[in-house]
Amino acid sequence: MGISIDEINRSSAERFVELLGGIFERSPWVPDLVYPERPFESGTELHRAMTAAVRRAPEVHRVELLCRHPELAGREASEGTLTDESKREQAGAGLNQCSAEELAKIESLNQAYHSKFGFPFIIAVTGLDKHQIIASMENRLDNPEQLEFDTAIGEVEKIARIRIDALIDE
Repeated sequence: MGISIDEINRSSAERFVELLGGIFERSPWVPDLVYPERPFESGTELHRAMTAAVRRAPEVHRVELLCRHPELAGREASEGTLTDESKREQAGAGLNQCSAEELAKIESLNQAYHSKFGFPFIIAVTGLDKHQIIASMENRLDNPEQLEFDTAIGEVEKIARIRIDALIDE
């Protein structure tokens, strides 16, 4: 069961960041920036404010935000150190049930992607299966650097929307 937008709006700054710190993977600076903008009328308005804060942030902060995301079916998954949100999302896409061959393919694509772009491959996996994800990894490796940076930020924003929807009862 989620919480209401009113409860979020009434939260202290510390509680606000605690509630929303996982919306953008391991980046509590995002809710910290939007706290003064309360009250929010809806999850949509909260998401809009948070994504605007990310878009306004210096590029170095946006790169750090991307780098806080785990690799898909990567080291953090095998070590059990994924955030609860990432664990649920990756499991929902079947990434926790890959064959050895699929894991090797994903690992190879993760390495190639990170080598080329300097941050992990990010995609909102909700509604996708592992085959669609692997195909996206292969296709996006051909993107120019700026297009892929913008695509990755857009995927982070989609993930944030999904997480807000899961958190807030509207």
